[in-house]
Amino acid sequence: MDNLNDNLKVFSGRAHPVLSRQISEHLGLPLGLLTADTFPDGEFMVKLDEDVRGRDIFFIQPTCPPTNDSLMELLIFIDCARRASSERVTAVIPYFGYARQDRKDEGRVPITAKLVANLISTAGADRVLTIDLHAGQIQGFFDIPVDNLYAEPVLNNYFRRCKLDNLVLVSPDAGNAKHARIYAEHLGGDFAVIDKRRISGKDVIIERVIGDVKGKTVLMIDDMISTAGTISEAAKLCKKEGAERIYVGATHALLCGPAIERLAAAPIDEIVVTDTIPIPSETVNALNLKVLSVAELIGKAIHCIHNDESVSSLFSSESASSLFSK
Repeated sequence: MDNLNDNLKVFSGRAHPVLSRQISEHLGLPLGLLTADTFPDGEFMVKLDEDVRGRDIFFIQPTCPPTNDSLMELLIFIDCARRASSERVTAVIPYFGYARQDRKDEGRVPITAKLVANLISTAGADRVLTIDLHAGQIQGFFDIPVDNLYAEPVLNNYFRRCKLDNLVLVSPDAGNAKHARIYAEHLGGDFAVIDKRRISGKDVIIERVIGDVKGKTVLMIDDMISTAGTISEAAKLCKKEGAERIYVGATHALLCGPAIERLAAAPIDEIVVTDTIPIPSETVNALNLKVLSVAELIGKAIHCIHNDESVSSLFSSESASSLFSK
């Protein structure tokens, strides 16, 4: 890319080095040199192996499982870069862990998303760059700028190339309805929503489909697939209601607990996810996952931030079409 110079340095944590390398390749820069190690007692150590004084630093680290380890390594790096006299430190967090704990929905529970925001700010980050926060209001938990990117152009262009006929976008729950409507508008499909009731962190009860899916191609889009209880039960209900084909798209493929077994047993024709989180090859093969890269999206955003350009311009219809249509 043009307009990049020695003032920009991109470093990778240990959570997702493959994505970090792809981002650095899009930027045309080598990854910065650092040493990250774990002491015998489990404590982390990070040491920068090159000069960062006065530099614009981007540290790439999704806080994915093991979540606490990934988060702690991120905080230590930020502190390290700040004490090494960097000019600005941007925490690039493709997947922001603890995002589902964003409110007090019952008595005597924490708002852990706010706590994590405080920790990142206190460690010394000047800015956060992330993708598809589980709840958009989490941006307000920070007292520093937050750029919340959307994986929608990446997923949209893939499904547009699939030429899905008689399409209906189904939101797997009411909270995701606005998101699903945006996909429906861009892909030209109808819209439906699942009436869902959560009874625990692992289990949900799917009541009904609000909308018509009979004889149609269903596309369910969600920000994440965790234990896959919602998606798998929603797919079963859509099939029961007469859906011909069912496709699933998600930004963050956590796929923990019984997720693989649930998805393998569900009547889903294809599952498409992005690589914000590293996905083991055996999981990809077991579910025949289609994995799309967000490296170009993040690379473009880093370029914009470094050059004080608009990040939101990446999501204009013309820019999205040209950037993510490969």
